[in-house]
Amino acid sequence: MNKKILLKIARESILEELENKKIIKRDKLVEEYPFLLEERATFVTLKIDNQLRGCIGSILPRKLLIDDVIYNAKQAAFADPRFYPLTLEEYEKIHIEISILTIPEILEYTDKIDLKRKITNKDGIILILGDKQATFLPSVWEELPSFELFFAHLCLKAGIDKNCLDYHPVIYTYQAEIVEEN
Repeated sequence: MNKKILLKIARESILEELENKKIIKRDKLVEEYPFLLEERATFVTLKIDNQLRGCIGSILPRKLLIDDVIYNAKQAAFADPRFYPLTLEEYEKIHIEISILTIPEILEYTDKIDLKRKITNKDGIILILGDKQATFLPSVWEELPSFELFFAHLCLKAGIDKNCLDYHPVIYTYQAEIVEEN
């Protein structure tokens, strides 16, 4: 199963918006690549010169893989609130990475030490405390390699004090299969 087709779909969906024309031949793609009809959750990450330029995704599978990639690619390019909409000039420079997620599973733990023992740097994490929540993809471990740094930033991303693990938040883990441009 050639998942590199997802990169072509993501790139073409962004170009469709930039040029305001239909490029993706959806029927032909799903006929040729039936796995595109699986319900899957994805994140699409855009980078320029190794700097984040947009990242939007789904935590739970609610759409067909092809539709999730198309939607998240367009959102990452044009609707990530941290960035202005992608321009045609930037389009030529973007590097696309797609993370295909497993279904998140709750992680039972007793305290911070137990949590640290159970978490690996292959885990994506969803942290929930009250009405606040945030997630980091497994790839974030590359930028925040220590447990303490990773969770301090995840707590802050959720809008909670960086020591939020002291309040025993709900933790879900998931893994991601990465497909990226060379």
